[in-house]
Amino acid sequence: MPDVLRIADTGFAPCAQLLRGFGLDLQAVVDGETIPGSYWGECEAGLIGNTVYARADTPIHSLLHEACHLIVMPAERRAMVHTDATDSIAEEDATCYLQIVLADRLPGVGRDRLMIDMDRWGYSFRLGSARAWFEHDAEDARAFLAATDTRLLG
Repeated sequence: MPDVLRIADTGFAPCAQLLRGFGLDLQAVVDGETIPGSYWGECEAGLIGNTVYARADTPIHSLLHEACHLIVMPAERRAMVHTDATDSIAEEDATCYLQIVLADRLPGVGRDRLMIDMDRWGYSFRLGSARAWFEHDAEDARAFLAATDTRLLG
């Protein structure tokens, strides 16, 4: 398993508080139990409706990624989502961008560490790294977020 920050490193409380600010719930799953709504399985976060499911061993980047899918999608879709958030490349890019931005709101995380963790986990970007994409190739993601909700970029 790659060395990445996990919920156990930050605690559930700051993560839950961040998600509540966007009208989402964080549901803790008992260690060793299957995470409901997890697309990738194992320790990856899951989503069902307005709830993100995670265990203490869930990577922070996974928690933020799934939460950001819910944040950027229209409310009518959010209410019906279960496990698979989207097949939209534009929405996926916006989700990746927003998870980096929101990492700054979690104590002990921050965008620099999150981008390192994304690379360690195997996220794939045209320019070779999360940082290069975020800094030089994410215009479409920023435009999507600005059109969705200007508060997301601030």
